[in-house]
Amino acid sequence: MRTTVKKGDFASVDEYLAAQPEGARETLQRVRGAVRKALPGAEETISYRIPAYKADGAAILYFAGWKRHYSIYPASARLVAEFGAELAAYEVEKGTIRFPLAGPVPVRLIERIARFRAREVAGR
Repeated sequence: MRTTVKKGDFASVDEYLAAQPEGARETLQRVRGAVRKALPGAEETISYRIPAYKADGAAILYFAGWKRHYSIYPASARLVAEFGAELAAYEVEKGTIRFPLAGPVPVRLIERIARFRAREVAGR
């Protein structure tokens, strides 16, 4: 008996990315590359139906693609304060940072956010 994957149920980040529209896929691959570079030892998985990066079982960072933007989660108050000036050009709300799909991917900023989150999670 064959089981089918429901829309939104992905077995891997590769599968998640393959399901994205072509233009968004390229952007999300750059986001993925930035996160993986910043968190080389993190486990890459799907959690809450989106890509997630974990260390020692604790979630460090998630990202997701949407119609007009992509998001990085979670954005703690400490993270927002730390990167406030650099995040001013983006929408930051309720623990989410939204970047426009149409703009360039701020790779270095995403790398720094991922490393900050790793330190934040490790310090708990």
